[in-house]
Amino acid sequence: MAKFSTDLDRTFSALADPTRRAIVSRLCDGPRSVSELAEPFEIALPSLLKHVRVLEQSGLVRSEKIGRVRTCTIEPRALQATEAWLHQHISGWQKRLDRMEAHIERMMRKK
Repeated sequence: MAKFSTDLDRTFSALADPTRRAIVSRLCDGPRSVSELAEPFEIALPSLLKHVRVLEQSGLVRSEKIGRVRTCTIEPRALQATEAWLHQHISGWQKRLDRMEAHIERMMRKK
């Protein structure tokens, strides 16, 4: 449980930054070189590499350097674990909202 929590903390921390979320979104379309990832951003390549490293440390992204080109790929397992955690909590919230809605309907019928 503690490892799962630590993994989630790293994932949510990595995704807290809009640049890193944009990188993850772009990688969902397929692998890209760091140069390709840098194109839409107005930041220096070393700054983008720092974002990539944070994403790698969180387990969301994997990169591989072949020659002079570093290619980044999304790691679906990290996203799937986060999705499972969110789904579990959303399901609980939905059940509470359903119970509240039923209670309000009962109260309205009593009037």
